[in-house]
Amino acid sequence: MKKIGYTLGLLISLITFVACDNTTDDIGQTIIGGADIAIKTDTFSVSTRSVLAGSVLSRNITAYLGKVRDPETGSYVTGDCMIQFNCLEGFSFPKKDSIRSLENGEIIADSCEIRLFPSGYYGDSITPMKMRVYEMDKPMNEGKNYYSDYNPHNEGLIASNAYSVSRPYTIYDQSEVDSIRNNKYYQTNIRVLLNDKYTDRNGNQYKNYGTYILRKYFANPADFKNDYTFIHNVVPGFFFENTGGLGSMAYIGSSQLNLYFQYVYNDSVMKGVVSFAGTEEVLQTSTITNSQNIAQLANDNSCTYLKSPAGIFTEMTLPIDQIFAGHDKEYISSAKITLKRINNTTTSKYALGAPTTLLIIPKSEMRSFFENNKIVDYKSTFLATYTSSTNSYTFNNISGLINHLNQNRNNADWNKVVLIPVSIAYRTDATTGGQTIASVVHDMSLTSTRLVKGTDGADSPVKISIIYSKFK
Repeated sequence: MKKIGYTLGLLISLITFVACDNTTDDIGQTIIGGADIAIKTDTFSVSTRSVLAGSVLSRNITAYLGKVRDPETGSYVTGDCMIQFNCLEGFSFPKKDSIRSLENGEIIADSCEIRLFPSGYYGDSITPMKMRVYEMDKPMNEGKNYYSDYNPHNEGLIASNAYSVSRPYTIYDQSEVDSIRNNKYYQTNIRVLLNDKYTDRNGNQYKNYGTYILRKYFANPADFKNDYTFIHNVVPGFFFENTGGLGSMAYIGSSQLNLYFQYVYNDSVMKGVVSFAGTEEVLQTSTITNSQNIAQLANDNSCTYLKSPAGIFTEMTLPIDQIFAGHDKEYISSAKITLKRINNTTTSKYALGAPTTLLIIPKSEMRSFFENNKIVDYKSTFLATYTSSTNSYTFNNISGLINHLNQNRNNADWNKVVLIPVSIAYRTDATTGGQTIASVVHDMSLTSTRLVKGTDGADSPVKISIIYSKFK
C-alpha cells in the first residue's frame, strides 16, 4: 500500500510540474519521471477556421440599444431590445378617493415615462440616435428560449396598430438641467415619455399610458397581484427598436416604468410616483443584427475571427487520431493550446477590444450547453482568459476534452471544438468568501479580434502540446 501511495503522489507532482511549465524546450523528448513513471511529450498541428455564430441564446441581464460600426472591419452591429416590467407582490396604489389627479371626475395620471439606465456604452455618448418604442401586444413567455435574431414584429407579438412612440435621444442627455444632473443620486438615463393618448385592445381611450394603468388597477387589483398577472393582463412589455443614428450602443442595465399623480396624504396634496422596474425576475432580451459583410470576414483564410455579439466564432479541428496513435498503453496527463492574437490595424479610439473570456466546447454540444444552463465542468468544457502580456489565450490543460472527443466519435463533428466569447457570473460563499461559477452565457458585448490561423500542415503556427504518462 505504501508503494502505491508513493507512486500516485509522484505521478501527481510530476504532472503538476510539467503542466505548469510554459516552455517547450523538451518537446519531442522522453522524460523519465523517477523509477515508476515514464513521461513523453509531443506536439501536433491544429487547423482552425472562422464560423458564423448565427443566432445565439439571448439570456443576459443587459439589453443593447443602438447601432455602431466596427472601425477595424467595417461591419455594423444593431441592437434592439424587449423589456418587461415587474410588479411586486403586495403592490397597491393609494386609495382611489385620495387621488387628486382628475379629469371630468375620472382619475388620471399626470404623466408617464420609461427610463432606461445604461450601465455602460460603446461609442460617443452625445451622438444623436433615434428609436421607436412599441407596446407588445402579447408578452414573450418566460419558459421559452429566445435567440438573438428573435424579432417580436415577425412573431406577431406587436400589433400593426400598436401604441408606439418615436424618440430621438443621446446616451448623455445634454438637455438635463445641472441642478438635476449634479444631484449625487442622479443616474444617466434615456427618457421616453408615454403621454400620447392610449387606446386599449377593447377600444377604451385614455389620456396617456399611465392613466390606463391607474384605471386598470382600480377596475381589477388582482391583475397587479404579481409579475405574471401584471405582464399578462396589464403591461406585456415594450420593444425598443433602433430607427436612426450611428455611433453609440447603450448597455441597458436597469429600467423603470414610472407614472406620476397627485393624492391626499395627512390632509396634504402630495406628488406621487409609482415605479415598475425591469428586473431579473422578468424577461429582458436583445435582438442583434450584424451586417452581411461579416460573412466575408469569416471567409478570410489569413486568420480566424472572434466577434461578438452573435458574430463569428473560431472552430478548431483537433488531431485526435494522431494524438492517440501508438499510445494505447499511455494516458494523456496534459494537453495545452495557445492561440495568438493579431493586433488591430486601426488607431481609432473606438476600436473594439478582444473578448475577455473564451469557452472551448465540442461543436456538437454548444447549443445544448447554453439552453440547459450548464456551467464549465473542466472535463469537456474549459475556459481561457485573454492575457495582454502575451497577447494570447491559453487553455492550459484540456486533456479531459481530448479524452471526451476520443470516446464520443458518433457524430460528424466528433473532432471539432468551438471557441466562443462568454460572460461569467460568480457566486460568493457567505461563509468562506470563495467564488464558484454561477452561470456561463454568451458575451453580448461588442468585441472583435483576429487570431493566428492554424493549418493541418507541419508548419502550422497553432499547436497542441501533449504530455503522455504511463507506469513502467
